[in-house]
Amino acid sequence: MTSFQDFGLADPISRALAEENYLTPTPIQAQTIPLALTGRDVIGIAQTGTGKTAAFALPILHRLLQNRIKPQPKSCRVLVLSPTRELSGQILESFNAYGRHLRLTSALAIGGVPMGRQVRSVMQGVEVMVATPGRLLDLVQSNGLKLGQVEFLVLDEADRMLDMGFINDIRKVVAKLPIKRQTLFFSATMPKDIAELAEQMLRDPARVAVTPVSSTVERITQRIIQVDYTSKPAFLAELLKQEPVNRALVFTRTKHGADKVVKHLAKAGIRSDAIHGNKSQNHRERVLAAFRSGEIRTLIATDIAARGIDVDGVSHVINFDLPNVPETYVHRIGRTARAGADGAAISLVSGAEEMSYLRDIEKLIRVTLPREDRRTPGQRDTAPAHQQHRAGRPVPHGHATRAGDAAPGGKGPRRRRRYGKGAPQSNRPETGRHEPSRPSKGGKAEGMQGVAFLHRESRPRPKH
Repeated sequence: MTSFQDFGLADPISRALAEENYLTPTPIQAQTIPLALTGRDVIGIAQTGTGKTAAFALPILHRLLQNRIKPQPKSCRVLVLSPTRELSGQILESFNAYGRHLRLTSALAIGGVPMGRQVRSVMQGVEVMVATPGRLLDLVQSNGLKLGQVEFLVLDEADRMLDMGFINDIRKVVAKLPIKRQTLFFSATMPKDIAELAEQMLRDPARVAVTPVSSTVERITQRIIQVDYTSKPAFLAELLKQEPVNRALVFTRTKHGADKVVKHLAKAGIRSDAIHGNKSQNHRERVLAAFRSGEIRTLIATDIAARGIDVDGVSHVINFDLPNVPETYVHRIGRTARAGADGAAISLVSGAEEMSYLRDIEKLIRVTLPREDRRTPGQRDTAPAHQQHRAGRPVPHGHATRAGDAAPGGKGPRRRRRYGKGAPQSNRPETGRHEPSRPSKGGKAEGMQGVAFLHRESRPRPKH
């Protein structure tokens, strides 16, 4: 069996690994580290929680130590791009942990916090920079950071960055980097756009793949509970009281929905908190710290905000809203059953639309999930029209989007639902691009690329 000692890592790194109780590498680490140590570019297909961070951080730290030079002012030697603030912070913590005996210089560049502090952190130059793409470009465009000295580039969770609309930002960043560099590229899936991006960025890459996206952890007990749409909040509170919950991670589809669930649980006497794109970075860090410590046992999150959450002891993942992308279901339930523990994944399903999502999920994972029907007999189980729209599908022709609104063919005033400039933040779909420091273009909200506006084709924009 392979051990970390077999890789021949520098002694300061090996000591740090021993202090972190790292003994046996995961499959992605066992395949990636030897390749990366030789300087080859690597494409890694692996999900969150498979040990990707150590797979790229350890060989990079070893190679930095082999050629230890002082970084130039306003520059970095290692650049790691990740989709979210939480994941970026987690990656930097790992670099600092593995490099604790190296006197490593590092910096974090993420949205949601003042940029001035980040500019000062790279003034003298750093060895490792971890950043989200939007804030990184802010620093470059303000002349706070120069990318001409980057020797190692890492893209983590590239498919999620594509989903969040970062692909053009990534191309702009890559265009400013030296051609001679080592690139390590990680993604849970490999859609066409990501494959094309990888082909443009990497030179003769080695390819490693572990844990196909369709697989689900064997230790997770999965259940589907069919409930009436209006009964979901009460049923969730009942579940949290009855189940042997250590820590529960509850997923909603929208930011507004997450806040509503927190309020419903509070009325039921259950303490919880939410993290999503509208919460400040300080708030999100406080809530995550309370969740890790057990002070808060129930965390409500959207998919984007939950990206990068790696908390041991999550006994339950509950899908309050079923995701409309099947792969997202696999990512969600992978937050439980970590480190050999058992876990439970419970999905509350209502209406024909969520049933269609469920069929897509079962087709992906090739498992028919057990169902439990808790619906009220004879009651029509349909989510409100505006909730269907938030799920990413257009409201049927002639249906109202909310009280007082009507689509063409219906009765009532014709009024478009506003998600652009001036729209309430809590009602915007959680698309993931939430870096408020960057100005939006054309008056559209940041991160709204790809959002299907209501009846765009049938309702042309008025001419002024």
